[in-house]
Amino acid sequence: MARIKRRVRQPGVYFVTAKTWERRPLFAKPGPAKIVLEQLLACRERGYYKLHAFVVMPEHFHALLTPGGETTLEKAMQMIKGGSAYRIRKELNYKLPVWQAGYHDRWIRDADEYETRRRYIALNPVTAKLIDRAEAYLLSSANGRFVLDASRFD
Repeated sequence: MARIKRRVRQPGVYFVTAKTWERRPLFAKPGPAKIVLEQLLACRERGYYKLHAFVVMPEHFHALLTPGGETTLEKAMQMIKGGSAYRIRKELNYKLPVWQAGYHDRWIRDADEYETRRRYIALNPVTAKLIDRAEAYLLSSANGRFVLDASRFD
């Protein structure tokens, strides 16, 4: 039986995850990690989405975002992944693929789910034993250094 494609997306907040190609720890290196972080923030500044929380881990990233009025979730993810892959290849002379094809998303249904996902994002580096406190992880919105957008659940 053929798989039905989603053609209509619910407006609202999404929890998204994208993984590196073959789950390689590419973002354990400062150069690629910085580019992904800059791309996440630049796409937000250009209005592709509102950014509510994020974390860049060694082999994946998570974000809570709300696509902009004229932007689909697919377009927002294309801008993050495609833009960062282009820059990593060009600026760092990286030859391998950067991202695994596709991404995972979940539409956030209520304030409890939003808070659960926001906490998960903040604690991901602690759970992975990369740091002791969420606030100490430089590649995460949990450290308080980044301007974030309010959501309908805040």
